[in-house]
Amino acid sequence: MENIELINIWKEQNVKIEKTLTINKLLLKETIGRKAESTLNGLVKLKTAGIVAFVFYLLILGYALFYAISNYSSASNYFIVSVSAIALINIKGFADYIKHLAWTKNINYDGSIMEIQKQLSKLQLSIIDHAKIMCLQFPFFTTFYLSDNWFPQNVGLPYIIFQIILTGSFVYFSFWLYKNHKPENLNKKWFRILIAGSGGKSVEKAIEFYREIEEFEKENG
Repeated sequence: MENIELINIWKEQNVKIEKTLTINKLLLKETIGRKAESTLNGLVKLKTAGIVAFVFYLLILGYALFYAISNYSSASNYFIVSVSAIALINIKGFADYIKHLAWTKNINYDGSIMEIQKQLSKLQLSIIDHAKIMCLQFPFFTTFYLSDNWFPQNVGLPYIIFQIILTGSFVYFSFWLYKNHKPENLNKKWFRILIAGSGGKSVEKAIEFYREIEEFEKENG
């Protein structure tokens, strides 16, 4: 009889422990959800402000292109090509910001942890791709001011060499950044700093919060 009573007591205690762990997990999920939502509110503000900035910037680029094309001369070729490339890249950036804002607002913090983590990972990868594409515009900032009225025929060799080195350096730097914008570098501080301006820091924090639940499950599994 004593053994049966001990087994029953053990079962009762085990049920109580399981209930406590379940409650603790639910409370942890709720707390993590509030922290993640609060962190991602910063991302929402960043993307909203970015969308407004993109609109003004694209309007300026569009007007500059319209003016250059309307008053076309061969002297504007460098400008038209360079600004067109910058504008196209920023149109992609503008679309990315709208997409990121929509994705962030659609996260259901009451949903399954796996689904939330999937949404956050998708958002993080998209932010990395966005920053990767934006790097491609850098070389064009070194060519938009050139004109075939005076370059290269009316400048000295030192300036030609300087321009080649300048543009070449930006091409190399842009290619290096493009190649190194990948998830494998998320453990590197310099890379996290690079994508922070596009919202990478907020998403990384939210992902870290949900890793706490995984750790809780491992410790109490």
